[in-house]
Amino acid sequence: MRPYRGALWRGIVRVSYLYLVIAIFAEVLATSFLKQAEGLTRLVPSLVSMSAYLVALYFLSLTLRTIPTGIVYAIWSGVGIVLIATVAWVFQGQKLDTPAVAGMGLVIAGIVVMNLFSKAGAS
Repeated sequence: MRPYRGALWRGIVRVSYLYLVIAIFAEVLATSFLKQAEGLTRLVPSLVSMSAYLVALYFLSLTLRTIPTGIVYAIWSGVGIVLIATVAWVFQGQKLDTPAVAGMGLVIAGIVVMNLFSKAGAS
C-alpha cells in the first residue's frame, strides 16, 4: 500500500519518471563511451563510462522506490535500445537497415502499450 495519496503521490511519481529519464541518458552516455574505452584500456573514456553507469544505477534505484520494476525495466531497456542505436548511427557510423528500424519501432510500440493499457503499473 502506498504511503501517500492524491496530488502528492502524483508528484512523487512524476519525479520518479524524471529520475528514470536521467538514468536512461546516463546509461546511454556510459554505453556510448564503452566503444571509445577499447576494452577499458583508455583511461578517460573508461572513467566516463564507469561514472555514467554509477549515475544511471543510482537514479534507477530511486525510480524503483515508486514505479514497479517491470515497468521501469521495460522503459529503461526499450528507450535505451533506441537511443543507443541512434547514437551509434549518428556518431559511430553504424548502419541501421529497415528491419532494425522496424524492430525499434516495435519496441517503442510495446512500451506505449504497456504504459497505456496494462494494469501492471497501477499502484
